[in-house]
Amino acid sequence: MVDKNIYIVQGEIGAVVGAIKRNSRWNTHTPLDEEQDPLLNSFGHLKEVLNNIKELSDVEPNIFLRPFLEVVRSEDTTGPITGLALTSVNKFLSYGLIDANHEAAAEAIENMADAVTHARFVGTDPASDEVVLMKILQVLRTLLLTPVGAHLTNESVCEIMQSCFRICFEMRLSELLRKSAEHTLVDMVQLLFSRLPQFKEEAKSYVGANMKKLKMRAGGMSESSKWKKQKRSPRPPRHMVRSPSGQMEPTQSSTLNNNSVSGERRIIVLVLSQLSISPSFGSSDSAGSSISSPTTTDSGLDTCSKATSREDLSDLEQCSSSATTPSTSEGRQVEPAQSASVESIPEVLDYKESVTESESTSVHDMDYVNPRGVRFTQSTQRDGASLTPYGLPCLRELYRFLISLTNPHDRHNTDTMMHMGLQLLTVALESGHIANYQSLLGLVKDELCRHLFQLLSLERMNLYASSIRVCFLLFESMRMHLKFQLEMYLKKLMDIITSENIKMPYEMKEMALEALVQLWRIPSFVTELYINYDCDFYCSNLFEDLTKLLSKNAFPVSGQLYTTHLLSLEALLTVIDSTEAHCQDKVVSSTAQQDQSETLLAEGEGSTKNGTNTLAGKHNQLSLYGHLMCPPTSGHLMAERMRLGRQDKGDNDSAEKKAPKKPQRFSSCLPDSQELMEIRTKKKLLITGTEQFNQKPKKGIQFLQDRGLLSNPMDNNQVAQWLRENPRLDKKMIGEYISDRKNMELLDSFVNTFAFQGLRIDEALRLYLEAFRLPGEAPVIQRLLETFTDNWHKVNGSPFMTNDAGFALAYAVIMLNTDQHNHNVRKQNIPMTVEQFKKNLKGVNGNKDFDQDMLEDIYTAIKSEEIVMPDEQTGLVKENYVWSVLLHRGATPEGFFLHLPPGSYDNELFTMTWGPTIAALSYVFDKSLDDNIIQKAITGFRKCAMIAAHYGFSDVFDNLIISLCKFTTLSSESVENLPTVFGSNSKAQTAAKTVFNLAHRHGNILREGWKNIMDSMLQLFRAELLPKAMVEVEDFVEPNGKISLQREETPSNRGESAVLSFVNWLTLSGAEQSGLRGPSTENQEAKQAAVLCIKHCDPEKLITESKFLQLESLQELMKALISVTPDEETYDEEDAAFCLEMLLRIVLENRDRVSCVWQTVRDHLYHLCVHTNESCFLVERAVVGLLRLAIRLLRREDISSQVLLSLRLLLMMKPHVLSRVSREVAYGLHELLKTNAANIHCTDDWYTLFSLLECIGAGVKPPASFQLTSTTTDNDTGAQSDSELSPHHPSEVNVDRGYTSDSEVYTEHSKTRIPRSQTDVDVASSGWLVVGKDDLESSKIPPVSSKAQLNHPLVNQYSLTLGQDLGQHDTKSLIKCVETLSFIVRDAAHVTPDNFELCVRAIRVFVEASLNGGYRNHDKKKSHKYDSSKYRLRKKAGGREKEGGGGMRRGGSRASSQRPSRSHSDDEEDEGVPASYHTVSLQVSQDLLDLMHTLHTRAASIYSSWAEEQRHLEASGRKIEADSQTLWTSCWCPLLQGIAWLCCDARRQVRMQALTYLQRALLVHDLQTLDATEWESCFNKVLFPLLTKLLDNISPADVGGMEETRMRACTLLSKVFLQHLSPLLSLPTFAALWLTILDFMDKYMHAGSSDLLLEAIPESLKNMLLVMDTAGIFHNADSRTGFSDLWEITWERIVCFLPHLREELFKQTVIPGKQQTYRSSPVPRSLSPMPVPLTASPAQGPSPLSQSPLILQPLASPLQVGVPPMSLPIILNPALIEATSPVPLLPSPRPTSPSDEVK
Repeated sequence: MVDKNIYIVQGEIGAVVGAIKRNSRWNTHTPLDEEQDPLLNSFGHLKEVLNNIKELSDVEPNIFLRPFLEVVRSEDTTGPITGLALTSVNKFLSYGLIDANHEAAAEAIENMADAVTHARFVGTDPASDEVVLMKILQVLRTLLLTPVGAHLTNESVCEIMQSCFRICFEMRLSELLRKSAEHTLVDMVQLLFSRLPQFKEEAKSYVGANMKKLKMRAGGMSESSKWKKQKRSPRPPRHMVRSPSGQMEPTQSSTLNNNSVSGERRIIVLVLSQLSISPSFGSSDSAGSSISSPTTTDSGLDTCSKATSREDLSDLEQCSSSATTPSTSEGRQVEPAQSASVESIPEVLDYKESVTESESTSVHDMDYVNPRGVRFTQSTQRDGASLTPYGLPCLRELYRFLISLTNPHDRHNTDTMMHMGLQLLTVALESGHIANYQSLLGLVKDELCRHLFQLLSLERMNLYASSIRVCFLLFESMRMHLKFQLEMYLKKLMDIITSENIKMPYEMKEMALEALVQLWRIPSFVTELYINYDCDFYCSNLFEDLTKLLSKNAFPVSGQLYTTHLLSLEALLTVIDSTEAHCQDKVVSSTAQQDQSETLLAEGEGSTKNGTNTLAGKHNQLSLYGHLMCPPTSGHLMAERMRLGRQDKGDNDSAEKKAPKKPQRFSSCLPDSQELMEIRTKKKLLITGTEQFNQKPKKGIQFLQDRGLLSNPMDNNQVAQWLRENPRLDKKMIGEYISDRKNMELLDSFVNTFAFQGLRIDEALRLYLEAFRLPGEAPVIQRLLETFTDNWHKVNGSPFMTNDAGFALAYAVIMLNTDQHNHNVRKQNIPMTVEQFKKNLKGVNGNKDFDQDMLEDIYTAIKSEEIVMPDEQTGLVKENYVWSVLLHRGATPEGFFLHLPPGSYDNELFTMTWGPTIAALSYVFDKSLDDNIIQKAITGFRKCAMIAAHYGFSDVFDNLIISLCKFTTLSSESVENLPTVFGSNSKAQTAAKTVFNLAHRHGNILREGWKNIMDSMLQLFRAELLPKAMVEVEDFVEPNGKISLQREETPSNRGESAVLSFVNWLTLSGAEQSGLRGPSTENQEAKQAAVLCIKHCDPEKLITESKFLQLESLQELMKALISVTPDEETYDEEDAAFCLEMLLRIVLENRDRVSCVWQTVRDHLYHLCVHTNESCFLVERAVVGLLRLAIRLLRREDISSQVLLSLRLLLMMKPHVLSRVSREVAYGLHELLKTNAANIHCTDDWYTLFSLLECIGAGVKPPASFQLTSTTTDNDTGAQSDSELSPHHPSEVNVDRGYTSDSEVYTEHSKTRIPRSQTDVDVASSGWLVVGKDDLESSKIPPVSSKAQLNHPLVNQYSLTLGQDLGQHDTKSLIKCVETLSFIVRDAAHVTPDNFELCVRAIRVFVEASLNGGYRNHDKKKSHKYDSSKYRLRKKAGGREKEGGGGMRRGGSRASSQRPSRSHSDDEEDEGVPASYHTVSLQVSQDLLDLMHTLHTRAASIYSSWAEEQRHLEASGRKIEADSQTLWTSCWCPLLQGIAWLCCDARRQVRMQALTYLQRALLVHDLQTLDATEWESCFNKVLFPLLTKLLDNISPADVGGMEETRMRACTLLSKVFLQHLSPLLSLPTFAALWLTILDFMDKYMHAGSSDLLLEAIPESLKNMLLVMDTAGIFHNADSRTGFSDLWEITWERIVCFLPHLREELFKQTVIPGKQQTYRSSPVPRSLSPMPVPLTASPAQGPSPLSQSPLILQPLASPLQVGVPPMSLPIILNPALIEATSPVPLLPSPRPTSPSDEVK
């Protein structure tokens, strides 16, 4: 079967031949002779060849292509025929008829390229001519873009490109054609640069050896010199006529016309600046760009270096024209043999036709390097020259050409050309990675950047925009190599953005900003700016300046927001975004690290599998293109396809990968922030030093030496180095400084910093003079040049005869430079010629001549490029100079650009950007109305917050919250308008939601900001926008347990409050309503919106989530709440109460760590409670709050003791304030003890609690030690801590626990002595003693016997009451407190040794308070009150109990009768007391009785169990005795006194019940164990005081009841006396006791109005006398009468009131004489016969045994009523004194009872 391809070719032949024949016939009307016509002839031959073969591949491609190409080349064919031939060629290429693997393929392709680029045809009309040109473009495109195109040589590629450019830039062609050419070029450039990785850079040695020059030109110019000289028209001719000389001459455009006069044929030639394969013209041909040598008109830029002096641009060595040396890629190493064709590629096995580029390159485009390193190159011979496939050289030439097109200073470059150049450069940069190729990189660094920056200053928008785009691509990929270029670019952008020029179009600024934003978005770009510029000593602070600029630019001056402002903000936000993303990643990665490590492994395996599959897929897909053989749609795809099967992608990189370099200024590649800070500090100093140097060099050097940046004394090398490397220094000042005579050594060092080796003297001089400004004085110049030539001569191996010769030559060079380039000189005379220059230097080289060629070179170099003196140039010259300096710097190590991984140094960047960013965000948020922008701002805020939280920057976060709080309008708006304003302002709502959201999320790092948030909360509270749950607080008294903080009854606090206005509105009638203000529907809607928004904000979460806050943040939050209490004028207690409430809730939420914040809270509460002078809502809330805290916190071991201590705050409140809140406290304490009694273990704490109960329930004044004395604390620093309140206030002597145990009274002798005086009785009665301070000292645990010698107010033991100064009490509080007490007592677990005595005492206080149902008799004198507390302290002396009795009475001499009167508390405070109150109070007294009885009966068992327990706990430090003495003093006696006191109640019911209980208690079995002294004290302390009290008229209304009570009391007395007679007899004081009893009998006889007592008492007395007589007490055998003295005294006393009793009972014992005496002679009292002298030694102790046992002597014992044992004259018991008197003393005006001493 014949190959189908043959038919295709045959068909094309037919088409072309037919067209030629038709054309000929039409023209000449004669058929053409095939033999004669060369074109038809070759087609004929081809037909024959084709008829003889089966496969097209059997013939060389050249054979079937040649006839077609001849048609294309022929100048005799017309356009349509040429077009047909081109179409055929295109078809052959498209169908892949040319086998890329064929040996001759390369030659065929080369022929094709040559023919098409040199196509000629006879022109017809412009439109059809353009069709042919169009087809040429099509063929060229297909040629380059099919696989076989890889065989093109460098030259051909250049020609192809040049042809396209010609069409592109020919303005006379139609736009369509030009645009097509442009598209073709885009594809070609795309292909070439996409293939870049497949080419290798040839070694330097190759360049130059067999170098051919590739030179593309922008216009159609022949190489003839005629074109060189002539100024070229920007529109070179298109139609050329071939003249016989072979020279093409431009013809007039009229020749296009067929009917031209000349009658010649018009031949259209696609003239190209042909590829000149002629030797290089050297640097003089066109010395670089027209910028550097304005004389050169040729814009076809060579890649010749601009001047050979460019030491650092060595990559463009001399004339880097492209070599034809092999430029190939590393790939699979293929044998040079042909065998490595299709089979070597796995994908294409079946189709030989479908050869893709991969094979052809594998054969023709690859080197084979054998193991010895010898390189073999596949190449095809043609005419003896090797055809090397194109590679880097043509790319470099194309690149150079494109760059030259962008030169704005070249007048040949039209805008269109520049635009085109930029477009193609964009494509090139998008397709290829140029940075890996030194030869291309050199072009980028110099010309490209240069042209781009110049284009930026043009006002032509499209060029400006395109150049910005190219710049972006450059810096995105190559900023590593363009450090200073990037700096310059950014500075230019900054200039544009900040430009004030009115002509500057707004769009330019906008684009510049967009460019910045785009750069900012490159990962880690910003970080690199910061590290490479801000942290480089000699670069500008780019990042900082740009940030400032952007921030400033985000603030519109006019207040109108434009895109520029938003773009600036966007750039700032980009930094924030990336940082935030990195923080998020870190957070995620740290949390997920564990699971990640596992999943990563799995994923890794998976992805490798997938990877191979996708690759394979790609191969298949691409080789499919091969089968179809249609050309890929774009150059890029083609290049991709050519790349397949070659593993060389990125091979060039591997060569580059060396150890990572680092800049010298850093210690590592990633310096730490500390190091960066140091560098930046040093940089600031350097800048200051530089500024000073530029004013006065010495000063600058001195400054840097002082700061330690330069060594002192001066190190010349160091300074020289600094002068060289610091670009900020003024060159003129450097010149002055180094040329100073004093600095000769420095000059040497300075010159030594240059590397002059290998440089011609003019090149070296050029370098030298660029470093400073040469001063004008000749001697100075001489000095500078001498040092220079000495150094140059030395390092270059002394090329001249003498140093002076060098000096002269250097001088001559400077003179030449002036002569050639100084305008003033040029005006006067003609510039020197080279001959004159040589002549001037004759014989200077040590009488010989210099090398003439060298002089010529020097002359040429200076003439073509001026040695520019710094600070002297302007315009282009200056630009050139600045640019060359920039390139020099880039070549030094300073030009190294550190590339960083994304996310490094985010911390530092954020520190620098947050301020400007938040400011800009705030501004934009404030000014913008667009929702999207507002949203963007909020997102920005959130991200800043997230970063701040991540890095723990609380200042940032505070700042942010404070900014946002302003936008919520909460703090600025007045309370009345707030709901409406806030509700209708969506921006404010957004801000509020954000604030709360951020506070919820990142509250941890909030510090100052809490204040603002709390202010906002307060405003919401005032405006009643908070959720109900937040304004309702717990309360003890309210039945539902809740109370609202918004109390509506006090609108006056805030003027017209919202509540009141609302009430007004409600009360108005409908008619008036419209006229007066009332909430409109809009307002209501707004308020609802506001409420809803706040609900979303969830402010309560701040409280509930506070338990997750870091401690520091929590403390700040609490501080904020405490500080919200505003200044005095605006002080509003509701606000304060609200804040207090939040504070308390927060403390409760943080129970687990309350110890850390307790002190703060306690101080705040102290401040609120203790310093206040009248009760108010706030105080009430504070008190309730304290109790609530206590209730919740007592369960926590660590804090409970502190909490209990803090309850003393309540005792420190001013009494009248405390009494106003007593009900709350009562209820709170009840709750507290119910829940936590078991957690209270210490006597101190129980003391506090019981004191509190007493104060609030019974109106006892708080213990004096807690009351602050005005002198010490009002001006105090504030709250005292609990520990400060310890007993050591110098101002108060009697600071202590306020109770005394009986045993102490018995055993302790106070050390203080009070002289006997008038006041004695007063001191005694007041119950206080001023005691020496030394008593405070005993702090160790004393032995049990002596008890702790705490000083204490002395308590009168002989009174039934405690002598408390009871103020008013609140009835409900009293009832609640008694309930609390009964709760404690009735649960055995709660009564402990720690609280037993306190409990007993408290009960007694309540007994007193509830006496007579809580009503007090005001007219009673206080005479009957002995302050007798019955407590014993069992605690180490250092304990901090505060004395808790009544208010302290200083001075001790307050008259006992001045009892402050007390109005009926119930009338005053409790109008609402229910009628059933009396039954309630009755109940209270009965409860108390019951409690006392319970305790009394259980005391013995309780104590013994305690004692038992204690035996197991040896080392407990205090001993519990269960003996009767202890029980009596601590327990029984006080309880009996309490019960006895209730026997004196005015209410009969209570009295009777109390008497019953007392009787039971006294006769209870347990008491039988008491010994005589205890029973004696029972009489003295319980019964006698009771009887005394009952003599008063307690209940005038109930006379009968009183009689009965008195009778029962007397009966009880006699019962007890008789029951314990035998132990009592053993007492030495028995006589006194007995006489007292008689005394009472006497009084009771005469007390009542009825006969009840008159009858009962004699009976009782008889009974006692008989029993005593029976017991033989009255008998004494020794006395003369047989009766004892007692007998005598007894009857002496009885006779006074029952004169006949003796006869009735003891008739037989009457002694008439004696009796007579007794009865008949009343003796004055003073003389009454007393058998014993009234003297007793001062009692020094409880034991009276120092005296002989006479009856009266024991009166000095502690029986002395109310006076502690002291060395005082004795006060006799008045009962005894009176007993000796025969005169009844009843009429006596003062009460005759043991209490008369206490008046």
